[in-house]
Amino acid sequence: MTDLTQVQQDALDAATFRRLLKHLDDNKDVQNIDLMILANFCRNCLSKWYKSAADESGLDVDMEAARERVYGMAYSDWKANHQPPATPEQLAAFEARKQKL
Repeated sequence: MTDLTQVQQDALDAATFRRLLKHLDDNKDVQNIDLMILANFCRNCLSKWYKSAADESGLDVDMEAARERVYGMAYSDWKANHQPPATPEQLAAFEARKQKL
């Protein structure tokens, strides 16, 4: 890797994270369960990681605020508007994925 300062690396990491959030926002049809099946993480995981990073930094960020940062809206709104119930096939694939871990 190129010799980057910590500030430069942090800026690149932050820009990459913002781009990931935008990509997920632009692709709301990609369901969390599908992300879990394919990549073993989802928007909820990102929210938990965001909250954990805030906690480790001594910042007061609650889970709902972390979810809103990741989802771009209140989690309840996202869920109501963009998250249909999981299909039996998705649930079966998710269970099979869990068995592999």
